Amino acid sequence: MEGNEAVDRDPYLRSRGLRIPKHPALTTGRVRAALKEGTYERKECDAVMRVVREGDTVLELGGGIGYMSTLLSVKKKVRRVVSYEANPTLIDYIHSVHAANGVQNVEVRNALLSAEAGEPVPFYIRKNFLASSMDSEIDKEAITGKAMIARHPIGPVLDDLAPDVLVCDIEGAEAELLPAADWSGLRVAVIELHPQWIGQSGVQAVFDVMQKAGLTYFPKASEQKVVTFRKDW
Repeated sequence: MEGNEAVDRDPYLRSRGLRIPKHPALTTGRVRAALKEGTYERKECDAVMRVVREGDTVLELGGGIGYMSTLLSVKKKVRRVVSYEANPTLIDYIHSVHAANGVQNVEVRNALLSAEAGEPVPFYIRKNFLASSMDSEIDKEAITGKAMIARHPIGPVLDDLAPDVLVCDIEGAEAELLPAADWSGLRVAVIELHPQWIGQSGVQAVFDVMQKAGLTYFPKASEQKVVTFRKDW
């Protein structure tokens, strides 16, 4: 009993060798189980572990709970990560994950990348943090607030950062955003597709823009909706 109580007082979950702070709204249920089993975002994690190199500069679109950026920093020892996450309710938790693992080379931006500069856009916060989104029509009764999120034009961001690697999970926005930029400076891209929202034409648009940038589909680091592209393989 005393041993179990000691475990319960531990403020962290252990996942892939990382320390993940417990959170009453974010690390429960299936998320908690996946973290403890090391299967959280498994397909994306397996892909980056295979293709990312020490010293890489990474642009992450969709920071989530900070798991991927922490994995990249701690396990792959990348030089820098710039992580875009639109959900304002996740930012403090992302910082806590980074702090728990001694991560100091990740910059988190609570903003959206867009084809061009523009006015801030509304983001609707729900009781379930992970269900928050820019869509005000879904689950209206669960909305608890609204935040205005800045938009950053993608071209200048790429020019300034010059990333080697793109990691992208932006819930269907990939079909609109990715074709709006020049990705020819990349060596690797790991992208989670959402064909249920973007359809065949959206999936084709992602493949077309990667091919135009000189990156080829890499099946050895791809699985189902997570697709990896790389140069010179």
